[in-house]
Amino acid sequence: MTSIAPERHGPSRDAARAVIFHPVWSRDRANGTAPDARLAEAVGLGRAIDLVIADQALVPVRRSRAATLFGTGTVADLGRRIAAARAELAIVDAALAPIQQRNLEKAWHCKVIDRTGLILEIFGARARTREGRLQVSLAALSYQRSRLVRSWTHLERQRGGHGFLGGPGESQLESDRRQLDQKITRLRRQLDGVVRTRALHRAARRRIPYPVVALVGYTNAGKSTLFNRLTGAGVNAEDKLFATLDPTMRGLVLPSGRTVILSDTVGFISDLPTELVAAFRATLEEVVAADMIVHIRDISQADHAARKASVEAILDDLGIDGAGDQGSMIEVFNKIDLVDRSAAAAMPVNGWAHPGPIAVSAMTGEGCGRMLRMIDDRLTAGRPIVGLRIGLDDGAALAWLYRHGEVLERADDDRFACLRVGLDDADQARFRRRFPSHGGDGGIFLE
Repeated sequence: MTSIAPERHGPSRDAARAVIFHPVWSRDRANGTAPDARLAEAVGLGRAIDLVIADQALVPVRRSRAATLFGTGTVADLGRRIAAARAELAIVDAALAPIQQRNLEKAWHCKVIDRTGLILEIFGARARTREGRLQVSLAALSYQRSRLVRSWTHLERQRGGHGFLGGPGESQLESDRRQLDQKITRLRRQLDGVVRTRALHRAARRRIPYPVVALVGYTNAGKSTLFNRLTGAGVNAEDKLFATLDPTMRGLVLPSGRTVILSDTVGFISDLPTELVAAFRATLEEVVAADMIVHIRDISQADHAARKASVEAILDDLGIDGAGDQGSMIEVFNKIDLVDRSAAAAMPVNGWAHPGPIAVSAMTGEGCGRMLRMIDDRLTAGRPIVGLRIGLDDGAALAWLYRHGEVLERADDDRFACLRVGLDDADQARFRRRFPSHGGDGGIFLE
């Protein structure tokens, strides 16, 4: 069992004292995940809700026990550490079965939560909008439903009855489960309304229309800081895990003059609870519907490759090719200001070595111009090419095309400018509506 020095700074004295144990299986090293990094992440999750981390440890697990996860001797040793730390809460950085959670609480005489419970606590504390609160409530109730037996241990002695009938305690469990099911059904109905509203908003944006560029990445990768740097939005960007839960959208003008909508989204994390993925489906659909995805990676983290794999796994669950469809996804290495440049020079990064991801610093702004130009180029590359003939005296129409499209070729005669322009279908429709007089000799013709 590896011990790490307890936290000496941070939350106020009134904050709850907690210990964090990260189980280490042999497969952890096999899949490239460093146990030290996982424990540090769990400590960061605890700090995100202002817990005092009184003790933390890596706990080797040779074989998972159905009753307690850990072996009997390990449970006793950990119990002594909890008592010595005077902790009110024990966090096991893994998924615990309901019976394991209950048995550990009995053995350790304190509240026990697992990784899913901890993340749900953070989401519950951070949700600000009505939609966010609905999503967190649904996830929490779905999680709680599987753990109802833990709430009714005081009724165990009442169980029994005749034949196959259960006693009053079992009836109480069924009643409580029905009440939870009713709440879950009501929340899902409300979230269905959120899904419809978001679909209407997306339809409205398509009519405007501007391409949507979604920032995705591991939690605390610097998405919100980069979002603020590019848009001046001033959204909350703390150095904490899950500082952003509610998506934010702002307009952004690219170097070509083209306007896009930039979307800041909730951060991902390894072993993201399935309850949260399901509950936040409406929010994550914004990523699915985006015209381009920008994967922000914190390159200063030692386990950034494992974090990338976690993000790609979640994108894959959403039906997005996380391996990187080169037409619709860009990879960005963020926080280069925290990386030693002699080591960074060997990375396959656009700007240091070509080809590769774009290297940026959201804090200093370095590389942001290159990133915007790459986004611009990728969006432009997918545009349909149209041929147009515009009267030379129609300066407004010509200026509009230069502003909203990419003029690839132009040849002028005495009366007309003949152009080949990269122009989205939606922009073609906007052009027709804005300049309806074009027809006959002066009209648009499509290739």
